[in-house]
This record gives sequence, C-alpha cells and structure tokens, in this order.
Amino acid sequence: MEEIRRPDDMVRITTPELAQAFIEEQVKLVQEQVGDKKVLLALSGGVDSSVVAALLIKAIGKQLVCVHVNHGLLRKGEPEQVIEVFRNQMNANLVYVDATDRFLDKLANVEDPETKRKIIGGEFIEVFAEEARKLDGIEFLAQGTIWPDILESEKGIKAHHNAGGLPEDMNFELVEPVKILFKDEVRIVGKELGLPDNMVFRQPFPGPGLGVRCPGAITRDRLEAVRESDAILREEFAKNNLEGKVWQYFTVVPDFKSTGIKNGKRSFEWSVIIRAVNTQDAMTATVENIPFELMQHLVERITAEVPGVNRVLYDFTPKPTGTIEFE
Repeated sequence: MEEIRRPDDMVRITTPELAQAFIEEQVKLVQEQVGDKKVLLALSGGVDSSVVAALLIKAIGKQLVCVHVNHGLLRKGEPEQVIEVFRNQMNANLVYVDATDRFLDKLANVEDPETKRKIIGGEFIEVFAEEARKLDGIEFLAQGTIWPDILESEKGIKAHHNAGGLPEDMNFELVEPVKILFKDEVRIVGKELGLPDNMVFRQPFPGPGLGVRCPGAITRDRLEAVRESDAILREEFAKNNLEGKVWQYFTVVPDFKSTGIKNGKRSFEWSVIIRAVNTQDAMTATVENIPFELMQHLVERITAEVPGVNRVLYDFTPKPTGTIEFE
C-alpha cells in the first residue's frame, strides 16, 4: 500500500462540515482496504483510539474487534465509560479484559520509573497479543496514529509508540484512518462521530496511566489515593469552569508519610500533590494560578474524602526545571 501523506495544501479541519467530508472519505477508503476481513484495535479510551474506533464502527461495524485492557492504572470511571460508550451505545464488538491484578503484581516493589514504564508497556502487549490469538480471521490492526506521531518519529525525536511491539507471528496490515490529522482535528472529527465531550476533549493522559503518578513502588492503597484525589480535582475544575482552560491537571501521591492530626488524634499519612499546567507544545509549561478559595476547598475535600491522606501540596514548578509528569 502506498504511503499516505498529509497534503501540504490541506485545509485544517475546523468545522463539522469539513469533519463530515473527512469521515465520508475515510469510510470509503477503509471499506476498500478491509473488504470483508476483521480489524483489531487496542482501545484505551484516549482521544485517538476512541475516534478511530468510532470511525471504523461507522465503516465496518462488527468486523472491528476492540480490545480494552484495564491495567488498573486508569482514572476513576474510565473503563466503565469505554464499555458504556462503545458496547452499549455504539453496539461495538468489544472485548473487555480486567488485567489489574496481573499488572499490579508485576509492578510490586519496582521503584525505578523507567523499569515501571517498560513493565506496563511490555505487559500491555502481552495481554493484547493473548487476546488477539483467541480471535479468528483478523488480518488488520487499526491504530490511533496521528500526524505529529509520524513527524516526530521521522525526525528521530521519539520511537513511534504505536507501530511495532507485537510478536513476530502477528503480521497485520495497518489501518490508520486519522494519521494525517493534527490533534485538534481529531477532536472535531470525534465530536462529529457522536463521541461524548469528556472523551473527545479529555486532557492528555500518559500510556502508563496513574502508574507515573504514584512515584516509588506502586501499592494498591496509594494508587487508590491517586485515583480518588484525581477524581475530586477533575470534578472541582469542571464546576469552576477550569476544565477546558487548563491543559493538564492531576494529582500525585509520593511514597512518603508525614505527621498530622485527624479527629483529634495523631495521624501518619501521605501527601497529595496537585499539579496544574498550561502549555502550547508540551516542551515548556507554565503553572496555573488556582484561586485560593478553590485551593482551600480542594484541601478540605481531599483530606476529608481520601483515605490515608492528611496533607495537600501545590506544585509551583514550571517546565523547565520540572517535567509535566513526576516520573
């Protein structure tokens, strides 16, 4: 198959009409490429894979098999949302795999960030490959590759995370319907395909998920503290109209405890660190100025509602010298 490139004169997709025209064109191309064969897709619930899933469901329906691997490091409510949107609303052919125990057992006592990343990435491929082997007649692999991925891998900035990694015996032909689009265009196409706003406009989320927000060796109770505090932060940002204005915001629970007082007694518990940053290109980032009253409210809620936490800290560090994520 010839390499498809983004034409230099391509008008950026900014309207529903342009998105609709793109969808119709891709539906035809996918139908021509795939025929009556089956296509496999790793559906994370992120923007790119969700938009590819919705586009392929429109093009080939049940010939698409989506595999959603829950590695136990997703945000609160995310696996449920994937099932609700794709299986219940879009009638997708969805395989849901809860591999939480498998991932967390492998990650037990592992402190080094790079080793954690490798375990999460490697285990994901293992689980995905196992599920793929259970299925018959799959000849294609769909991926949420987008144009910046291709440009970055061509310039050698990073190894392209989507391509490759699967075992040798799985020699699938690729289906990459959004690979000539920029992220903002992918979102407009997703909205036109009927995906919910909180999926289409969700903030960037790293592949290793909450694993990189639980510095040190991941424990289930600390992971739960990250998940619950993150849910409170997202809820409050939405209520205070900060949801679309701040590029990325999340909580981190590092592996140390400090003394505090709860219910009149000494407590020895974790701290939750809040991080909220704005950026154009993720190469540099500035820190969001959160109103003090909102900060106080967040502290009240997190210390009252999240078990094992007695302090809340705010990270004022821009990038550089900090990175956006902690690990």
